[in-house]
Amino acid sequence: MKTVVTGSIAFDYLMSFPGKFTEHFLPEHMNRVSLSFLVDSMDKRRGGCGPNIAYTLALLGERPLLMATAGEDFAEYRQWLEAAGIDTSLVRQVPGKFCASFFCSTDQDNNQIASFYTGAMAHAGELSFRTVHDCGLAIISPNDPGAMVQYADECRTMGIRYIFDPSQQCARMSGSELRAGVSGAAIVIVNDYELELLRQKTELSEHDILAKAEALIVTRGEHGSVVVTREMRAAVAAVPPDRLVDPTGVGDAYRGGLMKGIALGLPYDVAARLGSVAATYALEHLGGQSHAYTWQEFKHRYEQHFGPLTAPADDPHAGWTP
Repeated sequence: MKTVVTGSIAFDYLMSFPGKFTEHFLPEHMNRVSLSFLVDSMDKRRGGCGPNIAYTLALLGERPLLMATAGEDFAEYRQWLEAAGIDTSLVRQVPGKFCASFFCSTDQDNNQIASFYTGAMAHAGELSFRTVHDCGLAIISPNDPGAMVQYADECRTMGIRYIFDPSQQCARMSGSELRAGVSGAAIVIVNDYELELLRQKTELSEHDILAKAEALIVTRGEHGSVVVTREMRAAVAAVPPDRLVDPTGVGDAYRGGLMKGIALGLPYDVAARLGSVAATYALEHLGGQSHAYTWQEFKHRYEQHFGPLTAPADDPHAGWTP
């Protein structure tokens, strides 16, 4: 069974602001905002939702297929991803375009202000799940909005289980586009703020979402996450970090851990615990792909916070050695 990850491929430009953004917003002048923040540092990192998610899956012993479009500047990035254990055979380089770019400033409270340039990502709709054979699980993470709707439609038609992860694109996608992604999803995953955007744009309540999808997962930062199905609601704690460095890519790492749990046949709430552990590793490093760990290190950290990690009796991965 193949695991396919779709999403943006980008380079991240990460900047650090030594103050608090909120101290510079004037409520009485919110109708006309003009601000410039002088940052102390800037780092360029490999990023994008697709590679970030795939990277965590690779760390956890999977060999995910990355399906995305990239620019002419992707050659070295492709080599690095392949060396990390990610199959990039479905990545198409677009002539005359650069990879997407993510410009993000983070303040001392880990609040972020970001802009995203689409670049080659705008061509994502030229790819199709019809070229993928034996796909058992896919994630549709932030990408060109039209491509996200197309991928969801293809997955429904072909009977592929998929996670719909609109995340940052909740602000860009229309209500009808978001509804199309939700319908038929195995899991819809958003953070608490994005859930409100999703509700407003689609006019779908939590009950309505669960009538169209198997499960809803809402991430809540340091407060962990909530897993909701038609049968249960479970709170999953966040794993305390040893140090706070950068929140970029933390949500993507969570999704990678979640997908590993699903690939192993775990219940959604247990899979979400794997997501919590994976997210904390990313939080402790700059960028979405700067961290590394062995399976034994990951398992030990899991068991420190959640107790023994055991596979289902009928699971082919029993023994938990990726």
